[in-house]
Amino acid sequence: MTAPRPSPEPAATAKSGTPSNPLARSAELLGRILAPLTPRTRPKLMRQTELVERVKAYDPDADEALLNRAYVYAMTAHGKQFRASGDPYFSHPLEVAAILTDLKLDVPTIVTALLHDTVEDTYVTIDDVTQNFGEEIANLVDGVTKLSQLELFSERTKQAENFRKLMLAMSNDIRVLLVKLADRLHNMRTLHFIDDPEKRRRIAQETLDIYAPLAGRIGMQNMREELEDLAFAERDPEARNSIVTRLARLDAQSGDRIGRIADQLKHKLAKAGIEAWVYGRAKRPYSIWRKLKDKQLNFEQLSDIFGFRVIVKTTDECYRALGVLHGNWRMVPERFKDFISNPKTNGYRSIHTTVIGPEQQRVEVQIRTQDMHDIAERGVAAHWRYRENVADKDRTAEGAYQWLREMVDLLEHGNSAEEFLEHSRLHMYQDQVFCFTPKGDLISLPRGATPIDFAYAVHTDVGNTTVGAKVNGVHVPLHTPLGNGDQVEIIRTKDQAPSPLWEQFAVTGRARFEIRRFLRHAQRDEHIKFGRKILEKAFADEHRELTPKAIEEVAKKLRLPKAEEVLVEVGRGQLRANEVLEAVYPELKRDPDRHALRRAAGKHAKAISIKGLTEGISYRLGQCCHPLPGDRIVGLMAPGEGAVIHTIDCAELENARADMEDWLDVSWGAHAAELGPSVARVQVRVKNEPGSLATVATVIGNNGGNISNLKVASRNPLFFEFLVDIEVRDVAHLENIIGALRVNASVESVDRVRGPQESEPAEAH
Repeated sequence: MTAPRPSPEPAATAKSGTPSNPLARSAELLGRILAPLTPRTRPKLMRQTELVERVKAYDPDADEALLNRAYVYAMTAHGKQFRASGDPYFSHPLEVAAILTDLKLDVPTIVTALLHDTVEDTYVTIDDVTQNFGEEIANLVDGVTKLSQLELFSERTKQAENFRKLMLAMSNDIRVLLVKLADRLHNMRTLHFIDDPEKRRRIAQETLDIYAPLAGRIGMQNMREELEDLAFAERDPEARNSIVTRLARLDAQSGDRIGRIADQLKHKLAKAGIEAWVYGRAKRPYSIWRKLKDKQLNFEQLSDIFGFRVIVKTTDECYRALGVLHGNWRMVPERFKDFISNPKTNGYRSIHTTVIGPEQQRVEVQIRTQDMHDIAERGVAAHWRYRENVADKDRTAEGAYQWLREMVDLLEHGNSAEEFLEHSRLHMYQDQVFCFTPKGDLISLPRGATPIDFAYAVHTDVGNTTVGAKVNGVHVPLHTPLGNGDQVEIIRTKDQAPSPLWEQFAVTGRARFEIRRFLRHAQRDEHIKFGRKILEKAFADEHRELTPKAIEEVAKKLRLPKAEEVLVEVGRGQLRANEVLEAVYPELKRDPDRHALRRAAGKHAKAISIKGLTEGISYRLGQCCHPLPGDRIVGLMAPGEGAVIHTIDCAELENARADMEDWLDVSWGAHAAELGPSVARVQVRVKNEPGSLATVATVIGNNGGNISNLKVASRNPLFFEFLVDIEVRDVAHLENIIGALRVNASVESVDRVRGPQESEPAEAH
């Protein structure tokens, strides 16, 4: 029995019959690489019989009548429509169907490909599809139609929300994504027919940002590489053409090097009794460009531009083949990965190694079986089964869907679409490291992940109660990057809670999401407690009782969804206590004696005006929170000092809750912002590159702020943080400056900071 021969990629395979003349070989290579990017003659439409034959070649039981009916239905519906290329529009769904037959998808998916544009672009409705093709196909067509109607290149919020919808559609049926990816691939192959250059660039960028990573994430590496390369050709044609030209020149100089190396590899394996199919290829231009950019190399320094695949019959032969390669050629250190023992989350399995091979050429070799090769080539599509209930038993397929379940969990519980998009991109883009629990369970994480990421990958409760970590038996800081093979032990305590600082070094979207969710809930609980205390005191001052029924009445009057929201709004300072009181007891609002009594109480410091100070009470602004005109404020009586003014969310008020009789219901005077500048402090994180600090200063100055003090807080090779004291008029002015900083490309983050300002003396009046 011979080893199976997978279909090599036409643009990269060394095989017999290749022109021996170097110039002819260069021309052929250049032509093969550029072929998808150059205008072609009008394609001949695939016939019904040809489509049916393609499907029945891998699924003999395919419903031939259903395929024929869908072919005729779609062709009739699109009628005389034409594409930008001048081709009949029906050629597009037909090409999409052809791409999916290469992936060996089931009949409903092929039919969906044929019909996927009918609802959006013709008279056909979803009800028509249901009536003619059944509910399953109608649901698939509806899912693809909704995705096609998204326009992901408007403002960031809309892009994030639409990506959220994309993930929801995928969670219902992964075949929706497969059809959409095939649709995008054919559109990218014909992108050059679009006249508007800006539209072409937007589509190419969207492909790089969303669709290519999604294809890679579900294991469809060939599709990902082609999408990236087609987008690269549009986004940076000069760079791509330069790499293509250099590859052709290198091929001309070395002759049939790929073929010679492949023959030597195969010969060594055969000598050891291992029958294998070996083929090689040069890496795609985008892959080479990305490596040049990431490693800051030039083309001459890049030695591993050739990749070889060795296909053997069994898993045991994979490891035997590895021994043969390492026994004959020197292995390159730190370039070995065993994805058979530790499969990727998308189901990918293979052994990767790099050797200084024949002709002293550094080459990458991937060793796998035919089944592993099918999954590597077709990803999730390779898991698809045409017999009912078989897919449910496929454990490898289960692992491939794990990432999707995690994404949907983030989607359902996330705070915003933008946050979800951030997590999803983190999840899709990053390479992996494999770590182990003390019991030997494998945890797959993105490269650069820390013990915090590991803890949340194990379980949310483990992450929330983490206090320390041991890596390979040694205590390490929680921000320590993990490496392949590390054994990680998480140290926990029930009294621990996530720190806001964790988010700065957490790498996984799951960890960041869970940290933010915990902090949001904790902050909400604090607002509820704080709001209840404020209302209890306000009601007690009027000799009234705060009851659940009273809070429910206020919630109804203010159209809040829950009674609890009243407490949250009061605790946040968005709703004043007297507004709640008067909503429950409207007669208090009309009682002139009550207001007179409150004014008379000024001599007891129960109500002061920061503007007028008519009562003669001294006060100062708290240096713990630095209130600004426009902040919701509270006065706190301090022995010998008079009143100290705090913002409603100041941590100092937490310590004074037991003595709430000393709290003063104060507010800013009508013209507080006009009496002179106030000082606010912000923490800014910027990229560690020349001109960043000057950019920040310019933005602040252009928006009417004046820097009174500046202090660098931390610095590393990627970014540095500093604290800036800014003179502003009021809260609105500060928020305007913060907003301007956040949209600047040099600024990573900016937040208002509470805390003493060392350069500013305490202010007293």
